[in-house]
Amino acid sequence: MVVLRNINTVDALIDKVFEYNTGANADLLRRAYAFSNEVHFKQKRKEGTPYIEHPLAVAAILCSMRLDINSLAAGLLHDTIEDTDTTVEDIRGLFGEDIAFLVESLTKLGKMEFKTSEDVQAENFRKMFLAMAEDTRVILIKFADRLHNMRTLEYLSLEKREKISRETMEIYVPLANRLGIGWLKSEFEDLSFRFLMPDVYNELIHKVVKKREEQEGYLYDVVKIVEAHMRVGQIPVEVFGRVKHLYGIYQKMQRQRIPFELVYDVIAVRIITDTKANCYAALGLIHSLWTPVPGRFKDFIGAPKSNLYQSLHSTLIGPKGERVEFQIRTGEMNRIAEEGIAAHWKYKEKDNDDRLDNKYFSWMRDLVKAQKDTPDAREFMEAVKGDIVPGVVFVFTPEGDIVELPQDATPVDFAYSIHTEVGHQCTGAKVNRKIVPLRYKLQNADTIEIITSHVHAPSRDWLKFVKTQKANARIKQWLKTEERAKGIKLGEELLEKGLRRYGLSPKLAKSGEMLEAAASLRIKSHEDLFVAIGYGRVSVHKLIHVYQPDSVKENEEKVLPKEEQKKEEDSKGISIKGVDNIMFHRSKCCYPLPGERVTGFVTRGRGVSIHIMGCHTLSTNTIDADRLVEVDWSGDSTATYSVKIQVMTVDKRGLLAELTAVLSTNNVNISHLDASSTSNKEALFNFILEIRDRKQLDNIAQKIGQINGVIGVKRLQS
Repeated sequence: MVVLRNINTVDALIDKVFEYNTGANADLLRRAYAFSNEVHFKQKRKEGTPYIEHPLAVAAILCSMRLDINSLAAGLLHDTIEDTDTTVEDIRGLFGEDIAFLVESLTKLGKMEFKTSEDVQAENFRKMFLAMAEDTRVILIKFADRLHNMRTLEYLSLEKREKISRETMEIYVPLANRLGIGWLKSEFEDLSFRFLMPDVYNELIHKVVKKREEQEGYLYDVVKIVEAHMRVGQIPVEVFGRVKHLYGIYQKMQRQRIPFELVYDVIAVRIITDTKANCYAALGLIHSLWTPVPGRFKDFIGAPKSNLYQSLHSTLIGPKGERVEFQIRTGEMNRIAEEGIAAHWKYKEKDNDDRLDNKYFSWMRDLVKAQKDTPDAREFMEAVKGDIVPGVVFVFTPEGDIVELPQDATPVDFAYSIHTEVGHQCTGAKVNRKIVPLRYKLQNADTIEIITSHVHAPSRDWLKFVKTQKANARIKQWLKTEERAKGIKLGEELLEKGLRRYGLSPKLAKSGEMLEAAASLRIKSHEDLFVAIGYGRVSVHKLIHVYQPDSVKENEEKVLPKEEQKKEEDSKGISIKGVDNIMFHRSKCCYPLPGERVTGFVTRGRGVSIHIMGCHTLSTNTIDADRLVEVDWSGDSTATYSVKIQVMTVDKRGLLAELTAVLSTNNVNISHLDASSTSNKEALFNFILEIRDRKQLDNIAQKIGQINGVIGVKRLQS
């Protein structure tokens, strides 16, 4: 698919629209362009160009998708309400209800503000998802807007580039993939990769360009051989070569733990033919020419992906022993693979086949209903991400009713799909009359019977394997209620114990006077007070200081816990938003460093644990989002902190000496070292280093990566 990039006038845009819609309302586009140009007249982009170039570029991208005229007009107008004095009534009066709806929906996607940047991202995801469910065009216009912003991202600050790129990778990429828009997913990934890992990106693109130049002649020969044999076999085809997109190559290097030089199928050959039967005929022909690589054949025609992608994939040992990947599909399959849901949004307005949209959006409708039970935006975002997975399974109740569940769903998912109480009371399951573990992955045509007990309750471990948003939300809701009850009990005990240490009566814990003191901390009930203490949000010391400051001053040093006496010393540079005088500690699962984006997790009775943003411990389904707090850590330039890294190298003598020499030269202390070798003649070195901050860690990793024989350097989490 050719994505238009050089359209710089509205007349050029209209000429391109006429190529696929000869009856397009050109006057509407001219009026939308003129209005947008007028209201944005005084505004400039970060690169210093007139602002109108952005909406015009967005409309050009939508034109590439062959969308209807109203979508293109909305693309020209999409920032008018948010960035100028224009109102939705102005848009409605000038351009009609449909365009006003699109522009207003796009405006609403990014208007609200929340406590943390993660909440902003999560809520934007929810709003984008719900708007997409109401009208497909909203997400397509939003995609075009984000794509042009990503193409011009170099003019923003480093912090903004990383933030926008991370959001693109985490939100826009999976949605584009789920909606089957292959070219868009690839460009989003490559652009995000460029700004998130610029050094790796630049090194890889240099290697890819070099390899492409080296293999152009080879690829030309392969294409000609295939074309000649297809003519003999009377199979009508178009054959062309292409270079795989950069992030896909990088993922393969990471997944297989190999350097670029060992990625053999950087260049692929695509064969386009006319019928499904000829796809298989073409496959048979190329298999007769060259030897297929075992385990590298996939039939996505017989078993399409959930986003309707269809193609045959096969890797063969081609001429001169080089590996070549072939993709074989019909023209219609190729169009759907590239354009996805956009391929079904006809410019002839509403006469498109709703059945195709239903295939894309059946998963979405269920989530839209379920989101009403998930008020927390972050939980909803994780639920949607969890549901963007290929395939479904169809299973049966004992009565013979069919239930549709996501691929890899378990008996627990099935139980909650029947009723919440059935899920809560689930103790076991029978599949096809045989007892199976609750982790069992359901298969098509399984018949499931749930075993229940009135005295049973959900387990936190279930969150590790359930797949449906409903099961996840119901389990979390039950656990949250239980957690609160435990927090109340623990908080009450801690407060009574603290009162005794200060020579006060433990009965004061439930008194009106103590509640009055708690009111200054914005706590309105005894239950909330006990929970705050139990979760470590409020220290007993601080509460008693508010209640009776003179008493505290007299014997403060004597009664303060050792952790609180050490707090000032250990917490240098750390501040927790909205919380004072609270214990915290650096988590050992991810070893955070000053200069990194960190977050805090409130533990029961142990204060706040500090984690790297995105730490695997906090990304699991077992985490209660209400216990996350914002943390800022500037660090102490004289202090050092333990960090785990792993260095993969070729297995040769002298490399360990080179590694330790680099660390020593840069004044980095090694507190622990493990070394091992693999069956692939590689060596793994696991270090625990004493590092000042993230900047020093990045510098060390870069220098280690430059050592001849080093394959990769990565940071480890426990």
